[in-house]
Amino acid sequence: MKLDGIAAFVAIAEAGSISEAARRLRLSKSVVSDRLAQLEHRLGARLVHRSTRKLSLTEDGAAFLEMASESLRGLDAAVATLAERRGTLAGPLRLSAPVTLTTLHIGPALYPFLRHHPAIELSIELDDRVVDAQAEGFDGVIRHGPMRDSPLTAWRLARSRRVLVASPDYLERHGTPRDLAELDGHRGIFYTHRGLADWQFVAGAGRVQVRAKVGLQVNNGIVMRDAAAAGLGISMLPLFIAGPDIRAGTLRVIEVGAEPEEEFIYVAHPEGRNPTAKLRALAEALRAAFGDPLYWEA
Repeated sequence: MKLDGIAAFVAIAEAGSISEAARRLRLSKSVVSDRLAQLEHRLGARLVHRSTRKLSLTEDGAAFLEMASESLRGLDAAVATLAERRGTLAGPLRLSAPVTLTTLHIGPALYPFLRHHPAIELSIELDDRVVDAQAEGFDGVIRHGPMRDSPLTAWRLARSRRVLVASPDYLERHGTPRDLAELDGHRGIFYTHRGLADWQFVAGAGRVQVRAKVGLQVNNGIVMRDAAAAGLGISMLPLFIAGPDIRAGTLRVIEVGAEPEEEFIYVAHPEGRNPTAKLRALAEALRAAFGDPLYWEA
């Protein structure tokens, strides 16, 4: 029984379609379909119901999936252990990471890591949504923000401080708010994936939520930064995005007597699955690249 057929079946089951499985495996759809057919012939059982509308597992397929997935994970762990014994890191590593953080900081940190470990086959997908790492076949995810109710085991890479910022021109035209109450009358630039309830502050022993008027909602931090610098309103941004503009004077930090909720940059992997040596090494490389104190907060 060929391992590539089992890997194709597991990828199809996790992706929910042959075409998506082919994309993840970097193979043609016909090759993945043929491998599934050969596996079914070898087993003498239909594993997948195929239709024009959707793909689902048969009863035999569901039973085989659990054991096949566990076997592939065990094989991956064995390969990783052997690579560690040789002092090398090798093989595929599939990650999901946020767009802006990766563009500005994670990407530049990964390049020397990959030069040092040329046998690692890294596949990184940039996406700001909350992915299902287990179902979508990711070995790990890198994220920025809260970790509430997450089915992941996470390691903190860095603390992330967020600040309220606006352009000098906006503050001259509309005034600088001095406390949380004064924020209500201002135009806000909000991150779509977090919504209008994103402005959460720690005040005394509790938390306070502030809702400003909506000036702009967008799902990209760089666009938020540029919109604030253009004078369109106030934005709450992490320093890893806003830092250079604050230093250049195109954005000013607004002090309102309360700090935004503390957040973190973290790498995580599905619960119940041991992290690979490659993922642990990547996390350590990112920590070292970010520095202590963090270079973007200098």
